[in-house]
Amino acid sequence: MWRRGWAVRPCAGGWVATCRLWTPTRWREPSVGRMRSWQSETLYLCLFIEANLIREPLVIFVCATTGQGDPPDNMKNFWRFIFRKNLPSNSLCQMDFAVLGLGDSSYTKFNFVAKKLHRRLMQLGGSALLPACLGDEQHELGPDAAIDPWMGDLWEKVLELYPVPHDLAMIPPGVPLPSRFTFQFLQDVSSTVSEEPRVASLDPPGPPSEFLPFLAPMVANQRVTGPSHFQDVRLIDFDITGSSISFSAGDVVLIQPSNSAIHVQQFCQVLGLDPNQWFVLQAREPGVPCPPGLPQPCSVHHLVSQHLDIASVPRRSFFELLACLSPHGMEREKLQELSSAQGQEEFCEYCTRPRRTILEVLCDFPHTAGAIPPDYLLDLIPRIRPRAFSIASSLLVHPARLQILVAVVQYQTRLKEPRRGLCSSWLASLDPAQGPVQVPMWVRPGGLTFPGTPDTPVIMVGPGTGVAPFRAAVQERVAQGQTGNFLFFGCRQRDQDFYWEAEWKELEKRGCLTLVTAFSREQHRLREQGPLIWELLDHDGAYFYLAGNAKYIPSDVMEALTAIFRKDGGLSEPDAAAYLARLQRTLRFQTETWA
Repeated sequence: MWRRGWAVRPCAGGWVATCRLWTPTRWREPSVGRMRSWQSETLYLCLFIEANLIREPLVIFVCATTGQGDPPDNMKNFWRFIFRKNLPSNSLCQMDFAVLGLGDSSYTKFNFVAKKLHRRLMQLGGSALLPACLGDEQHELGPDAAIDPWMGDLWEKVLELYPVPHDLAMIPPGVPLPSRFTFQFLQDVSSTVSEEPRVASLDPPGPPSEFLPFLAPMVANQRVTGPSHFQDVRLIDFDITGSSISFSAGDVVLIQPSNSAIHVQQFCQVLGLDPNQWFVLQAREPGVPCPPGLPQPCSVHHLVSQHLDIASVPRRSFFELLACLSPHGMEREKLQELSSAQGQEEFCEYCTRPRRTILEVLCDFPHTAGAIPPDYLLDLIPRIRPRAFSIASSLLVHPARLQILVAVVQYQTRLKEPRRGLCSSWLASLDPAQGPVQVPMWVRPGGLTFPGTPDTPVIMVGPGTGVAPFRAAVQERVAQGQTGNFLFFGCRQRDQDFYWEAEWKELEKRGCLTLVTAFSREQHRLREQGPLIWELLDHDGAYFYLAGNAKYIPSDVMEALTAIFRKDGGLSEPDAAAYLARLQRTLRFQTETWA
């Protein structure tokens, strides 16, 4: 039996699939879920793509958009290559392609990378099989609402151009593809075997990274909201002495969280796993590396606590594979329904709306969970992803320290148990007063860059915890003698969540900061300061920064700015929109928002 070979590589913020050769195996159309599994788990470097792209007959790109319309980190080399000006306009004239974008319409530049890539491939002579698919995380059914019909049309086009050979047998529905790894369980493991993660030493050759993080000692973990405030917000302080970590205002720190002990225990119980059992991984195909961060040998406890994201909300791919693995008729039928395109309303009602976790789903399907072969754990459950936090301090003011402002995520759905953010809850649970605490971390550039010229003023709008990166910026700029700092800060109650009030007031007294506050949902503070904002932007060349919730704040602020440009700048509505677009294009208007 044969299959048309699909090579899957993470080149475009997810993966690139190229339909190439006939290989001796069975064939199945990759499902949306399987593609997502590839997207999240494939870690191979894609160094060949620039040289070989022109020879690929069929390429399917899946790409996300980050920051202010930027490509993801793993796409940047490819992005630079594909936009080289010296590429001939017929470079890709022999290539059929399709582009699938994974985006979030609450952001201003929704699926910007997918749209731009689609246009560029057309410019280079590529033949688009379909219009770009723009998956939207904000849709009630998630990206699948757009992907499902697009995938049907895609396979119709692909199989028309590249038909399946007559002697190629289809894999029947319900039969899982082989797992990527097998678990070789060990009988005797030396007590000297260590599962400590690989970490950057105190004299590392380079800065810490995702696969070589620095274990930063936590120095302080202080609640900074009042006792009667509805939300627990923490100011957390880390000691980064000897780490070679360096950062500037606008950078972010990435933190690798762990699952709670009670969830690890519950998971092992429902799957019938011994947390003290040790194993080594064996790849089924040659050249496939073990997942980064998993020691060899490894214990089941380490795998579940440090690697498997059992507290995440599962995707359809999870239910699809789980149904294939289920030996229980009724449970299998329900899982198949939840993973089908026709069952998406029920899937949304059962899983997406109440934010039911992987662990909770497994508890709801106990016969299936107890029969899951360990070999499939890494295919079934995604790995725990690091969480990014804006750095809220400057090394010029706090040498060898790194501070973050963390809102502990907890909310109620119709489920009895409150929903909790994995990383924020884990951080909040750590108490350095009870003993040494170390947190794996590394730093990368963020979405905000501040002007290097000393006389350029900056206007910063940071409601709630969105003020965190601006504390770092103000500290850094004041330490460098820059006084043109204008901060708009809003919160619910002055006596409950006015972060760093004393610090701001002291800087005001010194003439280093102009602070404008809004409490109890006060509106229009930007518009009240319209003449000042117009003067700073139009005459003094100021930069404007915004950080906060992506759903409401950006549109509200941009609406206020265009109103200021019309009223205080005397611009027409089209000219005001063009003025704002010019600020964005020249990076004098920057945002860092989150959903």
